[in-house]
Amino acid sequence: MRGRKTALVAHARNHDAGSIAHATQCSRPVSLRAIPSLQDSKSATLRPSPLLAFNPMDTPFNDRGVSVTRNALSSAGQVFPLRDIIGVQVVTVQKNKVLPLMISLLGLVGAIVGGVLRSPVGIVCGVMLIVVGWLTWATQDVTHRLMVQTASGEREALMSTDREFVERVSSAVHEAKAAATATATQKP
Repeated sequence: MRGRKTALVAHARNHDAGSIAHATQCSRPVSLRAIPSLQDSKSATLRPSPLLAFNPMDTPFNDRGVSVTRNALSSAGQVFPLRDIIGVQVVTVQKNKVLPLMISLLGLVGAIVGGVLRSPVGIVCGVMLIVVGWLTWATQDVTHRLMVQTASGEREALMSTDREFVERVSSAVHEAKAAATATATQKP
């Protein structure tokens, strides 16, 4: 055990104190007591490092690549400052009916014409188009979008098949905006 503790101390000292992210992601465990900058020199107790300090209100929502902070909504590489957001709404987009129906009808016509002309190629192509139309319909999903309204217009911030997730993001944005408004009214 003594040899392992010495190895941990040596491993931790080889990393600079600012590289906590690396130390926590190492394959070997690192004791925080082994990092001199995280110890209080007088009492030998651990003290919080500015790198490790985390305010839970900084990121009230962070899930599936979407984060809502007290200042912004970030989704799919887009950043919407909360001060610019006028409102958000969840919009449900149903399956597209026109395209699969048109493909299937074209296939049905092809199959009928192939049957009338006794053309196996026409029948096979017609049946294939009917199947493609059905697959197009079957593989479509109902999608839910988070639309963000700003002064410059309405933009899509998020699209998902999970309505509950999109609604959670929407409520997180509403809560962050309310918290920002409450903070702004409390400041003298």
